[in-house]
Amino acid sequence: MVISLVLIVVGFAGLIFGANWLVDGASGLAKKYNIPDLVIGLTIVAFGTSAPELVVNSVASLDGLSDIVLANVIGSNNFNLFIILGIAGLVYPITVQSSTAWREIPISLIITVVLFGLANDFFINQNSEISRLDGIILLISFISFLYYIFKQMKTEKTEVVPYIQKSNIKIWSLILIGFIGLIIGGKLVVDNSIGIATDFGISQKIIGLTIIAAGTSLPELITSIVAALKKNSDIAIGNVVGSNIFNILLILSISSLINPIKYNQIFNQDFAILIGGTVFLIIAMFTGKRKKLDRWEALILLAFYLIYTGYLVTKEL
Repeated sequence: MVISLVLIVVGFAGLIFGANWLVDGASGLAKKYNIPDLVIGLTIVAFGTSAPELVVNSVASLDGLSDIVLANVIGSNNFNLFIILGIAGLVYPITVQSSTAWREIPISLIITVVLFGLANDFFINQNSEISRLDGIILLISFISFLYYIFKQMKTEKTEVVPYIQKSNIKIWSLILIGFIGLIIGGKLVVDNSIGIATDFGISQKIIGLTIIAAGTSLPELITSIVAALKKNSDIAIGNVVGSNIFNILLILSISSLINPIKYNQIFNQDFAILIGGTVFLIIAMFTGKRKKLDRWEALILLAFYLIYTGYLVTKEL
């Protein structure tokens, strides 16, 4: 138990330093090549911070642990939306670009609804599962999303902002070391948290929705908080929205291609929470200060999810 707790602390340290290096490297890359921070957040940072989910889900899929696979992705996306944006928005109100308010966030909502339909097999009359065919559909959608991002990168104009230029070696070293710190840190936190939770007899679903989801989302949490402290809203919001899209389109597609994922309809409730939270975020963009997640809206997100998680744990116990 003591060793596990020490390793969890070491994991947190890896996450904190890794996230800081990753944000610095990604921001430096964006400014050096005049790439919008939002694009970096939606691609490089999002992929790096989604790496723990990819590792955990690949292993779980190989072992046929469908509940862990689903709970990790749905739980991580809910954690990203409610906890990470909630905390980041409290640290510093998040101003959102027009493209994010009108396109990226709605895209996240659409693919969540599509996944909900595929998982429940509303489109074809089969047993509820995310099949390999569904995985191919998700993977094609992921490739299309990347095409859209890079096309947007070429068309959007960016302001020239003064910055301290970093060498290519320093930039890519920061990004690489940041990735390594995030992945190792996330794995240490998750593995040892699972061990402690299992000792207390907590179910696979609850472990996936809470401990694993939170553990694999810690990179997103630390990255977005660091970005918020640096008042870099594009990295903060792009990281969360991008990670949620990556989790569904890339991580679930790979997981289902490894092994078809049996869908337990008990997850419909968590899907409803995720869809409702995304709709709330879209509405928040056009209330109060337009295209900004105000502190009171961030507080609503944070408070709701804490209450919901408490309900899940209490119900389990």
